[in-house]
Amino acid sequence: MPNILIKNVSMVDRPHKAHIGVTNDVISFVGEELPADFSPDITIDGEGKLAAPGFVNAHTHASMTLLRSYADDMRLMDWLKNKIWPAEATFDRNDIYWGAMLSIAEMLRSGTTTFADMYYFMDDVAKAVEETGIRAVLSRGLTGGDDSDGKSLAENEDLYHKWHNAADGRITVMFGPHAPYTCSGKFIKRIVAAAGRLGAGIHMHLSETADEVENCLKQNGKTPIAWMGELGLFELPTLAAHCVFATKEEIAIMRAKNVAVAHNPQSNLKLASGIAPVPDMLNAGVLVALGTDGASSNNNLDLLEEMRLVSILHKGVTGNPLVIPAREAFDMATINGAKALRIDNCGYLAAGAKADIVLFDIDKIHWHPKFNLCQLMVYAGQSADVDTVMVNGKILLEKGRLNTIDEEKVKYEVNKRVQKFAS
Repeated sequence: MPNILIKNVSMVDRPHKAHIGVTNDVISFVGEELPADFSPDITIDGEGKLAAPGFVNAHTHASMTLLRSYADDMRLMDWLKNKIWPAEATFDRNDIYWGAMLSIAEMLRSGTTTFADMYYFMDDVAKAVEETGIRAVLSRGLTGGDDSDGKSLAENEDLYHKWHNAADGRITVMFGPHAPYTCSGKFIKRIVAAAGRLGAGIHMHLSETADEVENCLKQNGKTPIAWMGELGLFELPTLAAHCVFATKEEIAIMRAKNVAVAHNPQSNLKLASGIAPVPDMLNAGVLVALGTDGASSNNNLDLLEEMRLVSILHKGVTGNPLVIPAREAFDMATINGAKALRIDNCGYLAAGAKADIVLFDIDKIHWHPKFNLCQLMVYAGQSADVDTVMVNGKILLEKGRLNTIDEEKVKYEVNKRVQKFAS
């Protein structure tokens, strides 16, 4: 791979412009002086640009871009049972592949370089990840009762054996029990045993709605978070999506067990699920990252929007303008996301970190004046400002042009495939 130099670029953490060197898949140096022994093959002019670590989307269902704006303004279970699940029943592996390609193109264009995905036909999502150059943590969505035949669980194990640490290490695999209301206790224990045997983590929806919590209490005598703790789920590295109704006692459990939370503010608001107690989680020391959820309940995959929303939403709810300042929101979308997904050396820009870098065009009118670049990004930045995206040292978006995705073909394939359930 060529040596790449990003020259004279602005950075969030530095008062002066710096140079960033990339060798193979890592950042080799960051500084105001250019090392004498560094010989770049490619030089990128950073004037008028802001370099940031690539965003990490900690929870999504990538191929649900196929269902964008298909079913809006509905209650969650009505939305799932009467619209989403019937439409998903028509999908084949080619649909999933092209839905993943659509989402990856959108994410790269908006500065996301890593995403955590839970869905099905995950081999085909992995193929899309491998081909496009993005980084991903994949899990097969698992549902089953006491008498489940284990087909989906076997698929998740196969996914792990085939794709974990594949694509130059860009793909890792977790296990994906869907939710407490779609998995029995016995099935959860089987998932925990399989994941533990392989050393894999868990990615699961937890305490997303009031109905979920109420029904879990009726059926199991415990809330979803307490029940998963009892079943041993948290003995494995766990990424818990939503946690809207986490109590202070449950937050303490999650902190003690190092459970990471993927907060999805826009999706939770759109489905009227509620507002997660994120300030309480952060104050307790729980690691909180940001996700978009699927594009059918958001309806985009833009983490800049989530950064802005997580900050202003919780300021409004708490009545405290000091809650979740811009830098904390930025960290939730970068370093916190990488830690939540258990990806080493990602989410920051320094020597030795993976070369997942986004350049923003900060010469646009809404970036002036430049008092504070981090605050400008969170409160004024737009996905259209993304100029260049690099993952693992490879340039995937260059001056606004995708290098590994044929966007016209993606749009054609997606619009053709949705006709079978759109009529």
